[in-house]
Amino acid sequence: MAKVFMGVRLQRLREERRMTQVALAKALGISPSYLNQMERNQRPLTVPILLRIGSVLGVDPQIFSEHDSASLVADVRDVFGELPDAPPTSMAELKMLVENMPELARSILLLQRRYRVMAERADTLAARLDDGSRGASSAAPSTDEEVREYLNRRQNYIDELDRAAEAVAEELPGGQRTHDALQTRLLERHGIRVQLSDGDAGMVRKHRYDAQQHILWLPDTLTGGQRAFQMAAQISLLEHSALIDGLVLAAGFSGAGAQTSARLALSNYFAGALLMPYQRFLQAAESRAYDIERLAHQFGVGFEAVCHRLSTMQRPDAAGLPFFFVRVDRAGNVSKRQSATDFHFSRVGGTCPLWIVYDAFSHPGQVLTQVASMPDGCTHLWIARQVSTASPGFRAPGKTFAVALGCDISQAHRLIYSKGLDLHDPAGATPIGTGCKVCERQACPQRAFPSLLLAPPPPSA
Repeated sequence: MAKVFMGVRLQRLREERRMTQVALAKALGISPSYLNQMERNQRPLTVPILLRIGSVLGVDPQIFSEHDSASLVADVRDVFGELPDAPPTSMAELKMLVENMPELARSILLLQRRYRVMAERADTLAARLDDGSRGASSAAPSTDEEVREYLNRRQNYIDELDRAAEAVAEELPGGQRTHDALQTRLLERHGIRVQLSDGDAGMVRKHRYDAQQHILWLPDTLTGGQRAFQMAAQISLLEHSALIDGLVLAAGFSGAGAQTSARLALSNYFAGALLMPYQRFLQAAESRAYDIERLAHQFGVGFEAVCHRLSTMQRPDAAGLPFFFVRVDRAGNVSKRQSATDFHFSRVGGTCPLWIVYDAFSHPGQVLTQVASMPDGCTHLWIARQVSTASPGFRAPGKTFAVALGCDISQAHRLIYSKGLDLHDPAGATPIGTGCKVCERQACPQRAFPSLLLAPPPPSA
C-alpha cells in the first residue's frame, strides 16, 4: 500500500468531533507528537493507524484512499482550466488540495456551477433585451463571434466584395477549368507559383504564402475544388486588399484579433463568390431547384461550399432564397453558423439533439430532410448531410462534420428536397428548440437541462 499523507483530512475529522490532539492520540494509543507529525504530513498514515482511526472516529478508512479522489482532481482541474488568466496549477498542487481538503475542492466546484448558471441567465436576459447594439455591461464576444455578428448584420452578403469577385470570374478564360485558370492568373499577374507540399509535413493551415520566394504552398491532400478555393482567397488578398482593409476598418472591430479573423473571413467570402459567381450561381440554383449536389458538380466545389454560398445570396436587386447555414461536429460544437434571415442561433445551452443535423453522422453520404417547428411557432425545412475531409495518411486524423441548410417553410416548395413532404401538416413537424437551457418545451423527452426561461417549480411542502 502506498504511503498516505492526508494530515489535513485527519485534522478535520478530529476537529469535527471536538477532540484535542492529546485526546485523540490517547484513544489511538500513540503519542501526541506522533499525531501532530501525521496531521502536518511529516509522517504517513500507516494501515494499522488507519484501522484504529476508523474504529475510534467511526469512519470508513477508505475515505483516505487516493483512488476516490481521482475524479474530484479531474473536476477541479477542469475548473482551473477555464480561467485563462490564472497562473498554471500543477497536478501535484491539485492532488494536495483534493486529498487534504476535499470539501474545499467540492465547494470550488459548487461555486463554478453557480457561476455558470448565473452567467447563462445573464446571457439569456441580454439576448432578450438586445436591440442589436452591445451594451457596455455585456460580456465581450469572442473574435469569431464578433465577425459572425458583423456578417449577420449585413445579412451575410458583402456587396462590394461579391461584385469584385464576380468581375474577376468574368475575366477568367472560359475554356479552362477554374483551378487551372486561377493558377495561370497567379503566375502571369503576380509571378506566384503554386507548389504542393507533403500533407504530413506539418502544414496545419490549408495554405502558406511565401512572399519572399513568391510561392503559394498547398497541401497535396486538398481536392481540386479546395485548391481552387485557396488560390481564390490568395487572389483576394493580392488584388483587393485595400477593399478588405476598408471593410474591416469601417466595421469597427474591437481589436487586432477580431480584425485578423475578419480579414480571413472576407478573403474566404471572396473565394466562394469567385468560384460561384453571383448571377451564374443564382440562375443555376433556381433552375435546379437548389439541388446542392448538382450545383457542387457544376461549379467544381464541395457540398459544404455550396451550402455556405447559398446562405449569402441576398443581393438587393436579385435576392435568392433566404437560408440559414450551420456546421457542427459529433460533440455538438458549432463551428460555423450564418444566417441571411432573422433565425436565431442560440449561444446559450448548446443545440437540440432532435435536430436532423445530428442524424447525418449516422447516414454518411445521404442528404436528410426534416420539417421542424420551433417553440415560437415558426416552422422550417432543414437539409443535412455529413461532410468529411480525407485522412492525409494511415491513422492520421481527418475531419468529419455535419452541415445543415434551412429555410422558412413558406419557401420550402422551391426546393427539390420538399418532394414527398407534407409541408402544411403541423403534426408532421418535429418539435425542436435552439438548446435545452433556452427552450420552453417542458415535455421534451430529450431534455438534458432545465430551461433558464421557465420558473423553477415551487418547493414541496
